[in-house]
Amino acid sequence: MIGRANRFHGYGSLRYVYRRGKNVRGPLMSLRYCPNEKRQDYRLAVVVSKKINKSAVARNRIRRRIYEDFRKQIAPGQPFDLVITVFQASVQELPPADLSQQIAHLIEQAELTSAQQ
Repeated sequence: MIGRANRFHGYGSLRYVYRRGKNVRGPLMSLRYCPNEKRQDYRLAVVVSKKINKSAVARNRIRRRIYEDFRKQIAPGQPFDLVITVFQASVQELPPADLSQQIAHLIEQAELTSAQQ
């Protein structure tokens, strides 16, 4: 799980990323990103709509999986605000290796340096 310092607090900061950020899209989710010079590390939000799954438990499980995978793949010390929006329910049953591949593809498209593994 990512730490408190790497999370968004309040709706206004998300609004800025939605207005000013660039978007890359994959088959299951999209990544909107925006550089933030005021911060020393990235901030990440995962948006999973009720249209994906009515159950809060299922939506939170999707969120936790994406947070953990992203934490492993992104290098610390990057001043970016990132919002991942899930728009396919199949993310819930996706094997961990495939989910990692999807996130790595989004990071590569956005030209964010990922952590060396």
